[in-house]
Amino acid sequence: MTIAVQLWSYFRDLAGTSGLEVELAAGATLGDLLTSVYARHPRLAGLRNSTLIAVGVDYQRPDYVLQPGDEVSLFPPVQGG
Repeated sequence: MTIAVQLWSYFRDLAGTSGLEVELAAGATLGDLLTSVYARHPRLAGLRNSTLIAVGVDYQRPDYVLQPGDEVSLFPPVQGG
């Protein structure tokens, strides 16, 4: 299955792109997707502990099982004051 990944804020700069598509086997998890993204864009891997991850409009954990057509967003923590 093909999963669309959108990168936000300075993640775009680190990866050199605003989005990508990742091919995964049926039953793959969000963790599997992240492994693939970090392999393709190692500069993002150093930020794995602070990356916010959403599927659609809902935050998800790495054990979330992806479905065909899911769209994943990766972005840094939001700061404000």
